[in-house]
Amino acid sequence: MNFSKTAAVYLTAMALALPLKAQTMIKFATLAPDGSTWMKAMKQFTTETTLKTDGRVKFKIYPGGVSGDEKDVVRKIRLGQLQAGGFTGVGIGEVAPEARILDTPFLFKNAKEIDYVYKTMDADFRKIFESRGYVLLGWAEVGNVNIFSNIPVTRPEDLRDVKMWIWEGDPIAEATFAALKIKPIPLSITDVMSSLQTGMINGVYGSPLSVIALQWFARMKYVFALPLTNASGAVLISKKTFDTLTPADQKTMLALGEKYFRALTLQSRKENEQSIGILKKKGLVFTEPASPAVVTELEKAGEDARQALAGKLYSRELLDKVENALRTFRAPKK
Repeated sequence: MNFSKTAAVYLTAMALALPLKAQTMIKFATLAPDGSTWMKAMKQFTTETTLKTDGRVKFKIYPGGVSGDEKDVVRKIRLGQLQAGGFTGVGIGEVAPEARILDTPFLFKNAKEIDYVYKTMDADFRKIFESRGYVLLGWAEVGNVNIFSNIPVTRPEDLRDVKMWIWEGDPIAEATFAALKIKPIPLSITDVMSSLQTGMINGVYGSPLSVIALQWFARMKYVFALPLTNASGAVLISKKTFDTLTPADQKTMLALGEKYFRALTLQSRKENEQSIGILKKKGLVFTEPASPAVVTELEKAGEDARQALAGKLYSRELLDKVENALRTFRAPKK
């Protein structure tokens, strides 16, 4: 009898009988282009997640909108064709409209207020996402949004002479401009540049960093310095996929999401500040509100927009909770 051959057959059979190490492949899509700060952070997150889970969790990334716009990505996650995505407010609104409360106009005055509300309301928003079938891996703030135009703007009535673009189908933008008594021109984000070139529009809004990246700034002359809003961003994973991971791997993924996407938010803030300097060097003029009364008027318009969306996009209870958190933070410290 050939003992070596018998032993080899026995060992092979034993190896085949052992369970294979379970692997989860997460297909992730985003509009962020490859090579961007956003994608660098995402790749750091995915690399370390795979390493820390001993290869049990792996990723395939689809950057630059190759999987479609954010509405397409949400639809593909629901169909199981994708499992995760990086979203701006528009995509977040497709998943959990209530979370768009964070994008409402003139809500925050500075970064400290933003950080306080996000931290205070973290459990609330996680519950909202989970009720819609998603798990929040981390917020990834887009940043302060300014109005860009070819006409100097120092007060709301100046905007009525601007052919202002609005992202088609965005309820937050619709409520904002309605409160300001402006009738903007709704277009897909992919049609903005051609519409600027033809003169169909001569006003846009966006973070300084994004307006540079999209090259819209080349068609603009003025920037209203007071931010219109702070634009949220988030990385979400299908709860169905997340629930297939071991508790230890879930904990690892959440911890690394907090680490990398918080760092991304801070980096985005830094790059938006740098972008303001770049825009000034390019010759764009930053205009300030004409008076303190104008700031008060704009803040009142923001409040009107929030109230108009209560009971439609989010509950009045959620609005009260966010506004109470802000009042607590702004209260004089003893």
